[in-house]
Amino acid sequence: MTPTETEQRMAELRANLARHDELYYRQAEPEIADRDYDALKRELADLEEEYPLFAVATSPTQQVGDDRSEGFQSYTHRERMMSLDNTYSDDEMREFHARLVRELEREEFSLVVEPKIDGLAVSVTYERGKLVRAVTRGNGVEGDDITANARTIATLPTQLKASADAPVPDLIEIRGEIYLSTEEFQRINAEREEAGEALYANPRNLAAGTIKQLDPSVVAQRKLEIVLYGRGYTEPVEALPETQQQFFQWVKAWGLPTVERQWVAHNADEVLAAIRELDVLRESFAYATDGAVVKLDAIALQRTLGATSKAPRWAMAYKFEAERAETQLRNITIQVGRTGVLTPVAELEPVQLAGTTVSRATLHNRDEIARKDIRIGDFVSVEKAGEIIPAVIAVNLQKRAPTCEPFVFPEQCPACGTTAIQVEGEVAVRCPNRECPVQVRRRVQHFASRACLDIEGLGEAMVDQLVEQGWVKCLPDLYHLDRDNLLTLGKNVDKSTDKLLAAIEASKTAELWRFIHGLGITHVGTAAAKDLARVFGSLTALADATIEHYLRDKESVISGIGKTMADAIMGFFADDYNRQLVNDLIAAGVNPETPTTGAGGTLFAGQTFVLTGTLPTLTRNEAADMIEAAGGKVSGSVSKKTSYVVAGSEAGSKLAKAEKLGVTVIDEAELRRMLADDAAVQGTS
Repeated sequence: MTPTETEQRMAELRANLARHDELYYRQAEPEIADRDYDALKRELADLEEEYPLFAVATSPTQQVGDDRSEGFQSYTHRERMMSLDNTYSDDEMREFHARLVRELEREEFSLVVEPKIDGLAVSVTYERGKLVRAVTRGNGVEGDDITANARTIATLPTQLKASADAPVPDLIEIRGEIYLSTEEFQRINAEREEAGEALYANPRNLAAGTIKQLDPSVVAQRKLEIVLYGRGYTEPVEALPETQQQFFQWVKAWGLPTVERQWVAHNADEVLAAIRELDVLRESFAYATDGAVVKLDAIALQRTLGATSKAPRWAMAYKFEAERAETQLRNITIQVGRTGVLTPVAELEPVQLAGTTVSRATLHNRDEIARKDIRIGDFVSVEKAGEIIPAVIAVNLQKRAPTCEPFVFPEQCPACGTTAIQVEGEVAVRCPNRECPVQVRRRVQHFASRACLDIEGLGEAMVDQLVEQGWVKCLPDLYHLDRDNLLTLGKNVDKSTDKLLAAIEASKTAELWRFIHGLGITHVGTAAAKDLARVFGSLTALADATIEHYLRDKESVISGIGKTMADAIMGFFADDYNRQLVNDLIAAGVNPETPTTGAGGTLFAGQTFVLTGTLPTLTRNEAADMIEAAGGKVSGSVSKKTSYVVAGSEAGSKLAKAEKLGVTVIDEAELRRMLADDAAVQGTS
């Protein structure tokens, strides 16, 4: 390149990196994979080294990304919070070890290898053992104060445990990552898929977006978790342990969640062997890992080496390659969700990726297709984003056929032909027709599902027939079905028809929370529906609720329900269609069972249960009903406050976490025995 071309290329790289930093750190919506971002950064660094005259001086705050956002107070770290240099190469990791040997002028020293968690970097401060602040990395010098949101993380203790073997410093900044477990990520995306909403790309992006919510109650719903492993400013400095290994033990003794394990290595071969072992084991971890972090063990040696303007000289991240595969895009189909969102899906020539056969992948939305210029017939790179959901990453333009035309996103709903709309401020394109048959099907399926009204006989096939015949265009229509019409749907359907009508009739007096959940209000899941049912006692009272019922002096009146959820609930009932729907349900004879206080059992009063895996005879909903009937509470995540974990077959990360925290684990048989023993006692009293 000529000098002019070089300077132009460097300016282009800086602009691209600034844009990608904005997307990754501030918006939590990266457009390119980590490897591609790192390649751009490496190219710029190499050019600046080769052409120092064209290099641009940057302050320390410009050396790392900046995750600060509006709505949060900034807080200055007592000790700068840096990023890590990284590599994808065994040779570069060996060179890192060789550099340590040269700079330390010694052959013998220990290193530790730890999992690199793919989350949002955070620093938590404890003063005299009490949690006082949580701050994002920000620009390394100052970050966003997210203390209120961090306090919703069940695994983050508000008070450290002190002991003679692990004394708590007067003041300490402890560094780590906020993350979303794979299980919780899949639960959230399953709900969004059911609602027809765009799926989140990976746990890291969702965790980063969640912790920056302005409403802590919304943060609490998503069950974020935290892992802590590093140190920042400490007072007095003599209170620090001598090694990273010892710090790891102190963190555990203080009651903080930390990484599953460390490896100790004494040379480059042992470092790489540990990385290989971690690469195999990480599939069993509850959180997404994208590499390994290699650190000098002795803290005194860490201080000797110091840091560059952006990263410590004594640590290096080794990043794992994300598995990609190239295949052909056969078609782009548009899914219509319960709320009318039109979601594009890539239909692919089946290809093996990360141990599974992938034939479909998310394309996110209309803007994403246009930005990447994805066309039917293209050969595309597919990657499991965050090792969870297949996503189309890029197009191989060299293989593009001349016949491939730009994809035109439909202007009409593919299900009903209604002109699609895009609400200002939203990325999603929606079908506004409330009687769109696909939307109606999804709403009725949700309403009748086990998690809601649990109407036996009203499965997907039956719902499809009812909607196709035009007998059900909205939820109240279920309560006006004609028996003679239903008998025309097949031969010998007398018994099944009568059972269905009886189940629909019985649902009129189902528990109130089931109706609330069945309405499909944004943000309102099972737990929130139960809280709303307990507080309001009727559909009419809930529909008439004002902001004062939810917030008083900006504080939540109902535990777990903040302004965002309150706005969603009131917005739902402010819609004339939804308000009429509730009125029509009541007119059709719907009279939900009002929650009673004190009528349930007390066996499990004050105790929290977590259900995981497949139970032998009970569904999770059935088990939850039994626990709640005995006065217990069912939670979706394990913490030190969990009383019991009820584990079935194929129990995953929740079981592992319970064992790690020392939570009592029981099976279905033991749960039934506990309930039976209590029933026997009650029967003889």
